[in-house]
Amino acid sequence: MSEEPQERTGGLVLREDAGGVCTLTLNRPEKRNAINQALFDELRRHIRDIDTNGADIGIVVLKGAGSAFCGGHDLGEPRKADGFAWLRVEALTLEKLSQLRQPVIAQVHGGCYTAGLELVLAADFILCSESALFADTHGKFGLVPGGWGMSQRLPRRVGASKSLEMSITCRSYTGAEAAAMGLANECVPDDRLDVRVAEWCEMILANSWHSNAANKRAVYDTDGLPLAEGINHEITRNAGFDKTHRNKAAGAFLKDKAR
Repeated sequence: MSEEPQERTGGLVLREDAGGVCTLTLNRPEKRNAINQALFDELRRHIRDIDTNGADIGIVVLKGAGSAFCGGHDLGEPRKADGFAWLRVEALTLEKLSQLRQPVIAQVHGGCYTAGLELVLAADFILCSESALFADTHGKFGLVPGGWGMSQRLPRRVGASKSLEMSITCRSYTGAEAAAMGLANECVPDDRLDVRVAEWCEMILANSWHSNAANKRAVYDTDGLPLAEGINHEITRNAGFDKTHRNKAAGAFLKDKAR
């Protein structure tokens, strides 16, 4: 694996691969990274490439440039004539993001509204700063979730009652409130966010990438199953051991014990 950063500057979504970490940065800071079709197309291409060619990637970090993570959909952009077809493509793209074998961290600062919230809900972990503001504002515009997963992923993360509260009040929640309700895994001061995300990446990359992928898949594949069925899945669909990492870890343990 190359330790040299490989930057792929494509415009609306910047990509950098370095040391097993793939960082994707939404790059419309003048629009608070509001999602338009062009930005989403670039994001979709990166996700597909990571899924197909990501053997050297152990973790994905999703973040936003400028003062906010994402202000939601760009409502000023005219909708395509084949809007329902594109909605299907978008829904499948977020599903692909959630199904990547690599753990995905959403790094959130500033506003994270509606489509932005749906985007981070497709990640495995949300790390945010104190400046973060999370909100589902579908109701303010007379809209309902249409395939990006808000009505499904949000209650699975925070519970039905809190999810309804967010969707029906449409109010904003601070980073600290998001961590308290379980929406975010951690909330840290703004000047610590980059450092904390890097620490998480280091912890995760140090473990077996095979185990990381298998554990992620097992949890999601069995979500909602009765206990007995879940255990049966664990037995019959077991991904097996990562012998190389196990032997490496055992050797390091024995070496340290002999000191």
